[in-house]
Amino acid sequence: MCPSAIIAPSILSADFAALGAACSDTISQNADWLHVDVMDGHFVPNMTFGAPVVTKIRPHVQRPERAFGTGTFDCHMMIAEPKKWVKDFQKAGCDLYCFHYEAAITSTAAENPADSSESKTNPKDLIRFIHDHGMLAGIAIKPDTPVDVLWDILENPEKRETPDMVLVMTVFPGFGGQKFMASELAKVKALREKYPDLNIEVDGGLAESTIDQAAEAGANVIVAGSAVFGAKDPEEVIQRLREAVEKRRQSSL
Repeated sequence: MCPSAIIAPSILSADFAALGAACSDTISQNADWLHVDVMDGHFVPNMTFGAPVVTKIRPHVQRPERAFGTGTFDCHMMIAEPKKWVKDFQKAGCDLYCFHYEAAITSTAAENPADSSESKTNPKDLIRFIHDHGMLAGIAIKPDTPVDVLWDILENPEKRETPDMVLVMTVFPGFGGQKFMASELAKVKALREKYPDLNIEVDGGLAESTIDQAAEAGANVIVAGSAVFGAKDPEEVIQRLREAVEKRRQSSL
């Protein structure tokens, strides 16, 4: 049976003029995590915000009391040099640092934003580095990346180099409000069949109209942006998303 439902509204759809209040309100509406979309204009053709914004919103949401707990800042790092920013985001209050596989296989091993390095990093090295800095580690794949690139990483006997969560993108990263790509759910199903206890996140186009498909495939961490922040009753939407995942969990018993 897959882990419990985790609903992680994306603050990319929140009111940026009152972002701290929007974050605290969303947690009070029974969201579990906040999904923080960080884009650098290089890995994806858009820019959002960086560690200083995370620092400012962190006091508005109580830190989780345990791993994966309520209040987790799930930072989705759509950036070209993910290792460079681990330290800054740890200091800012990130709890789960989720980098892209595609970035990790092409980026440097530099450990600070101003540094350069001739050496390259890799997913296992980056996961270990994130864990060494006290955060959970997630790894994300884009729609044009096959899921089987993750098998060697997930089956690594060295736990410090194994991710705590996998994110399967159900849109191409870079912009909110895109149409849900049901074709990507085959990756979720394959992951769930091999790793029944793994936290599997889906991001992109998730709403009440698509949640059943994602839940049936085996996703338990649900990112929803406009579906939550644009709703007349966000708490009701969060509850419906949760119920869909829990219904699937119970049916698999």
